[in-house]
Amino acid sequence: MSDLFLALYICCAGSVAAGVIGSAYQFLTNQPPRFNLAVEGVAGIVGYAGLCFFAGPFIIMRNAIRGRRIENRPLGWFVASSTIAGMWSLGTGLLLIQLILIVMGRY
Repeated sequence: MSDLFLALYICCAGSVAAGVIGSAYQFLTNQPPRFNLAVEGVAGIVGYAGLCFFAGPFIIMRNAIRGRRIENRPLGWFVASSTIAGMWSLGTGLLLIQLILIVMGRY
């Protein structure tokens, strides 16, 4: 049972990180983050790829909620999007927590 709570905690950490990064990007650029690559130069591409990697769950859920409310997409589409975002959050949360433990010297 403790493994389940640990996985839930890691998933929440990934979701929070995605929300913070996505909201910070939206605050700084006045545009919501998207998966389309409309940047120039190697530094811009690498930076935007990093943004999409960490803010991916935020982007997916924002699009899923908009699709369900505005475009009346089916509930199954929303559930599938939520599952993808949840698994993505679990992966990025695990990466972030491991990085924090390495920086703190406890890993």
